[in-house]
Amino acid sequence: MEFAVAVGTSDFEEIRAEGDYYVDKTELIYELVAKTRNKVTLFTRPRRFGKTLTMSMLKNFFDIRKDSRAIFEGLDIMCHEDFCKKWMNQSPVIFISFKDVDGLSFESAYDSFKSLIVELCIGLANIKGNSSLNEDESGIFKRLRSKTATDAEVKGALKTIIKMLHAVYGKKVILLIDEYDVPLARASERDTPENHFYERMLDVMRGIMSASLKDNEFLEFAVITGCLRIAKESIFTGTNNFASYSVLDEEFSEYFGFTDEEVGRLLEAADRKEQESTVKEWYDGYVFGSCHVYCPWDVINYLSSLRKNPAARPKCYWKNSSHNGILLSFVGRTDFDVSGKFEAMMNGGTIEQTVSDMQTYDTLHSSEDNLWSVLIMTGYVTKANPDEDGETVHLRIPNREVATIFQDTVASHFQATLDTAAVDGLLRSLWNGDAGTASKIMSELLWNTISYNDYHEDYYHAFLAGVFVGRGYAVESNKEKGLGRPDILLQDKKNRRALIIEAKKSKREEAMAGDCKTALSQIDSRKYAEDLPGYTQIMCYGIAFFRKQAKVALAKK
Repeated sequence: MEFAVAVGTSDFEEIRAEGDYYVDKTELIYELVAKTRNKVTLFTRPRRFGKTLTMSMLKNFFDIRKDSRAIFEGLDIMCHEDFCKKWMNQSPVIFISFKDVDGLSFESAYDSFKSLIVELCIGLANIKGNSSLNEDESGIFKRLRSKTATDAEVKGALKTIIKMLHAVYGKKVILLIDEYDVPLARASERDTPENHFYERMLDVMRGIMSASLKDNEFLEFAVITGCLRIAKESIFTGTNNFASYSVLDEEFSEYFGFTDEEVGRLLEAADRKEQESTVKEWYDGYVFGSCHVYCPWDVINYLSSLRKNPAARPKCYWKNSSHNGILLSFVGRTDFDVSGKFEAMMNGGTIEQTVSDMQTYDTLHSSEDNLWSVLIMTGYVTKANPDEDGETVHLRIPNREVATIFQDTVASHFQATLDTAAVDGLLRSLWNGDAGTASKIMSELLWNTISYNDYHEDYYHAFLAGVFVGRGYAVESNKEKGLGRPDILLQDKKNRRALIIEAKKSKREEAMAGDCKTALSQIDSRKYAEDLPGYTQIMCYGIAFFRKQAKVALAKK
């Protein structure tokens, strides 16, 4: 069969039935049920690390309404014959995802949650008239389906349905809840002193979890996934035999994300083994427990692109699927300064930080430690040393993709917080030919931003573009002019004048003056100014950068 990967498909049955490549994670089933006594298990991982596919796998394995032998054939779990005989397709299963519970107000978000319960009820319509059900349960089920249930009935909806399934099948029920923390995350984003969105949603979620998980005699076990572990006392109060596994824990660390060995086999099956180093540079680097893993979403997306175009370049697939606002809010904080730590990591270094895997969404922004904890739980940073244990660990940026996200975030913050008076002064000095003042202002602007790429020349080009964009001029960066490409071309068409800037990165402070001359010579030899007919004033500047210093030189007329 021709190699194929399914992009964006989290349905285990569909992947297996269609013959798409599947990285076998089915041993998790045996590890979870045969080797733990967990009544409730919470897995927290960043987005796009296979949580939903894992939950779909569990549903297909356990669901008594299915015959899943064919789709599990040849997978690791089938080696445990006695276990499969005891557990495969032997339990009623409820699988529900909270990922779409959202709304601009609590009322609309709560309504979307009730709609989710309606969908769940519709999927179980065949049990509605079963003779094993009592009249009260059937009445609640009917009200849940018609959205006329009371708040108490909505909070107890999962427990009611669990009890009904137990009555129908005579067996305890397995409950699977995917993305359990999304309603709280979105409520937290929209919470205000006037609108206690978070508090009201927390009350709903606490009620749902408590009713379905606490001392529920009809529950076999529950598996829950999310990005963050909400502190037990906040939402899982009174839940017994509760176990949580985050990116900091060793247990189950290899089951979310692709290992080196798995990626190697995947690339070999795709006949793209030559891309191994590229895939590793861009999408590897996460440490869960002591296990090194790749982001599955990125690997699958890149392989899909390579199938269509063997020369396809890697992209930031994860960036386009995750909310990156947490980074922007972090770097923009004024009550603590993280610029030095961001610089260290963006230049390939590590930082030492206290982190915790227990949070509540209403206190995420209350301290710097909490924010770093969120970053490690959501995949923006990872442990630098897999063997480190405890709350204080060294952190680093996982890979090139996430480094790009950091750079874009820093650039956005720089653009949004630029001192407009300073930029106006810089432009005024450049138009007036005052290279000395321009040098001072540019050095001040550099001092107040975060550097990355270890002061590579690309960083300075991006810095210059960020300074000039949005100031009412046409700004081009590295566009063809004359015999080459000037680093920056700024055109004031209204006044028929232009600035041409060539930038150089100096290896030492003493070399800056010479590098300015080299830049000016390049402007002259490549005739950048000759391709600008009709302009009455063309100013040519060579700029040399050394760390956070700038030296500006004007071409002599």
